[in-house]
Amino acid sequence: QVRLVQSGGGSVQAGGSLRLSCVVSGYIYGSYCMAWFRQAPGKEREEVARIDSAGRHQYTDSVKGRFTISQDNAKKNLYLQMNSLKSEDTAMYYCAAPDCASGHVDSNGWGQGTQVTVSS
Repeated sequence: QVRLVQSGGGSVQAGGSLRLSCVVSGYIYGSYCMAWFRQAPGKEREEVARIDSAGRHQYTDSVKGRFTISQDNAKKNLYLQMNSLKSEDTAMYYCAAPDCASGHVDSNGWGQGTQVTVSS
């Protein structure tokens, strides 16, 4: 089954940068996209960035212009470059492989998560 293993994250001061990485192994059935999610304490999980089936990069408004999602051509590696970090970016970040049509992420389509903490 598919396995997504994350690296990166940590604690930084506001205005700093971090890069998250996600390595995908195994096979994902069907048509899937690659995405990054985050969940802050007391908040619902939100999708931060996605590369859709057409290769378009999409971002939630709160990170637009600061975060960049990228992947290699084989879709084996996924990255999230985070610049100009703010305290409100503090969250647990997850890479994911959602179904492109439905957006659903099954139990095997999540990375293990990595904590990003930004101090103001």
